[in-house]
Amino acid sequence: MVDVTVDPVSGPGEPTLVAVKLQASGWELNLRATPAALATLGQIREADWAARRCLHVGESAGSRVHWAADGDTATIMVGHDDETWDIAMSLPVTAVDAIVAAVRGRQ
Repeated sequence: MVDVTVDPVSGPGEPTLVAVKLQASGWELNLRATPAALATLGQIREADWAARRCLHVGESAGSRVHWAADGDTATIMVGHDDETWDIAMSLPVTAVDAIVAAVRGRQ
């Protein structure tokens, strides 16, 4: 089970950013992205890492965040690119769907 929290972090007059917290019993990932960029995660099922079709959405710990899926499992990779990442984690695609739904609910 992955808990998903989506909160706006920008102030008035600043570019809009959203903070996303993904949290499971053994790990937590925090990232930031624009709502428009997060909405593109709705295409996660088409992002096949083996075919080099990753989504590049957000930033965490000063690095880019890369997203891919294989069936019902999504993989998030944080690092320079989607081949030489520093950390990766897998989670259900439904958690990515929850991010998209939360962002669309705020727009």
